[in-house]
Amino acid sequence: MPVEITWWGHATCTVQDSNVRVLTDPLFARRLAHLRRRRGALPPPGAPHADVALVSHLHADHLHVPSLMRLAEGTRLLVPRGARRAVPGLRRLTHLRVSEVAPGDETPVGDIVVRAVPARHDGRRLPFGPHRSPALGYVIAGEARTYFAGDTGLFDDMADEVGPVEVALLPVGGWGPYLGEGHLDAGRAAQALARLAPRSAVPVHYGTYWPIGMDAVRPHEFHAPGDEFVRLAARHAPAVSVHRLGHGESVRLEAAR
Repeated sequence: MPVEITWWGHATCTVQDSNVRVLTDPLFARRLAHLRRRRGALPPPGAPHADVALVSHLHADHLHVPSLMRLAEGTRLLVPRGARRAVPGLRRLTHLRVSEVAPGDETPVGDIVVRAVPARHDGRRLPFGPHRSPALGYVIAGEARTYFAGDTGLFDDMADEVGPVEVALLPVGGWGPYLGEGHLDAGRAAQALARLAPRSAVPVHYGTYWPIGMDAVRPHEFHAPGDEFVRLAARHAPAVSVHRLGHGESVRLEAAR
């Protein structure tokens, strides 16, 4: 059975594996604070449908409470440990089955197992309060092993922490003209790809949201990361098949293990 990946924009993807639908970092807003969706139509009404949704960290473009409100009654939601203390809005999600997880925790959902893995990123809910939660990635293990990196920098033991995977969903950009500490740009994502050595990769977290009024400030940082990742991945990890999806596009990947 093939694994199907759909990219809805930013870090939001649907991973369908073993008849289980997994939704990553749901963000379905046209506008978020100073950010505006600049490319890709809003996802269709069926996009929030999932068996389990994964939140990688507490930043508002990854943990977006209004988008989580759109998940169906009874949907599993995995969030970093400490999230409910740091983000009081999570307490309103009484229709969801919310579990807090930390690196190493495994959660069975149907015929898949979701394992939380470390990420190198600031996990606080900015700009509010001192409460910290770990930033996470997730490995979705079913017919294939799919790594969703969330937001992360490159770190030495990444391959050991993540383990063998067939598919990698890697961030390659951001939402502003500069990437801060704890992010992958196209070049660092290509280096991560070489370390992880999956069979296939999909670039995410670029080319969707951009600050209002900053259209002319380093616009290549908005438009270029996907193509740049494809180019650099061919140099650093030529054995990996890279699928640069448009918003709302899907790819079906054979799940031979």
